[in-house]
Amino acid sequence: MAIDPGSIQALTFDVFGTVVDWRSSIIREGEDRVRSGAIGWTKLDDPHRMALDQLLVDFKITGLSEAEIDHLNRAWHRLEPWPDTVPGLTRLKRRFILATLSNGNVALIVNMARRAGLPWDAVLGAEVARHYKPQREAYLTTAAMLGLRPEQCLMVAAHNGDLAAASSFGLRTAFVPRPTEHGPGGEADVEPARDWDVVADGFAGLAARLGC
Repeated sequence: MAIDPGSIQALTFDVFGTVVDWRSSIIREGEDRVRSGAIGWTKLDDPHRMALDQLLVDFKITGLSEAEIDHLNRAWHRLEPWPDTVPGLTRLKRRFILATLSNGNVALIVNMARRAGLPWDAVLGAEVARHYKPQREAYLTTAAMLGLRPEQCLMVAAHNGDLAAASSFGLRTAFVPRPTEHGPGGEADVEPARDWDVVADGFAGLAARLGC
C-alpha cells in the first residue's frame, strides 16, 4: 500500500459496478452524447430513459403504459449492493467521510441508498458538478464540495479508467475489482492497470488495508 491512511479524510466512491451490481451498459450512449456536447447537460435518469425508449422500439415491445415504462426506467434506483458493500462501508465510515463520486443523479443515488442502507455522508458527483466522469470537473468539484484538497480524497472504483482520471486530477486511488460486474464471461477489470495507492479484495479488504 503506497499511502498513509492518515493523509486521507474522505473516500469517494464510484457507484455503478463498484458499490452496486449491474450488468447493463446502456448508460454509455447517453453519457457520451452529453460529454461530446451533442445534447446539453441532463441528469442520468434522462439518458437512461432515451436508451430505454430506443430499446423498446428496437425490440418491438409495445403495450406498456407510460407509468410502466417509467417504473422500468427507475430500476436503476433499485440496484442491489454487492454482499460486502454495506458492512464494508459501515466499517469505513467510522474513520472516513464517505461520499459518492458517481455519474448517477442525486435522486437516483439517494433512492438507491435508502433502499439498500448505503451510509453515505454526502451524495456528490456528476449532477452536482454538471459534468460526467471522466471530466475533470466531476472529480475536483466533489473534493471542493467536501472542503478538501484532491489529495485528501481516495477515489474507490472497480474500473481502471475511472482511477486513471481521478489520479490525473490529484486524487489518491483504491482499486476494488468486481470480477462478475458484467456477468459470467464479462469483461470486468480484474487486475490493476497501474500501481494504484491501494488494491483490495472487496470493501472488507479495503477497510482492513485502511486500518478500519
